[in-house]
Amino acid sequence: MTQRLNIPPTKSARLTLRRQIVFLERGHDLLERKRELLTRLVSSRLAQYRKLRREVRLALAQGYHWLAISQMRMGSELLSQAAVGLRPALRVNILPRSHIGVEYPAVTAECLPLQPVGLMSTDPSFDETRTHLAQAAVLLAHLGEAETALWRLLEEQRRTQKRVNALKYNVIPRYRETLRYIESSLEEEERNTLFQIKVLREAAEGETGDG
Repeated sequence: MTQRLNIPPTKSARLTLRRQIVFLERGHDLLERKRELLTRLVSSRLAQYRKLRREVRLALAQGYHWLAISQMRMGSELLSQAAVGLRPALRVNILPRSHIGVEYPAVTAECLPLQPVGLMSTDPSFDETRTHLAQAAVLLAHLGEAETALWRLLEEQRRTQKRVNALKYNVIPRYRETLRYIESSLEEEERNTLFQIKVLREAAEGETGDG
């Protein structure tokens, strides 16, 4: 049985409860719409996340493939020397973004022109390695944004669902049950008052008749 609120059964309490129930029902409807929007957004983000994961997997495979070729042709020591002092191969910007009240980082990433390597013994595969790994890093940056956004949206979806359920199955039923109790108490009080008025009237009429 739904537990009632501890409110005295008065007319002002009845009026206040009616207003509060309307407010709570509107809040429930808004949260329900937000939950539906979050569900659709999570679904689209999940598809994007899975697509990016496949692209990252392929890009990393290509990058490590060329890295293995470079290591085989140049050797580990020369490969390490060639990488020393190179400028960053990509530019990354991270800005805050908000959607349906959920904040997550928006990442933009782009490959920069390759810096020439002034070593006569550098193999052409070294440039291929740098290019493919830079492209993989760009995809990884976008994957990081997609994953962060997805998990934050999922968390907000869970919180919203919990609030919807609390309003639907706990808060609103308690308010409605309390309102029914107050209305029943006021009706009973009104019936008792009318009965007492009737008894007094009949008694008064009886006294008049006796006189």
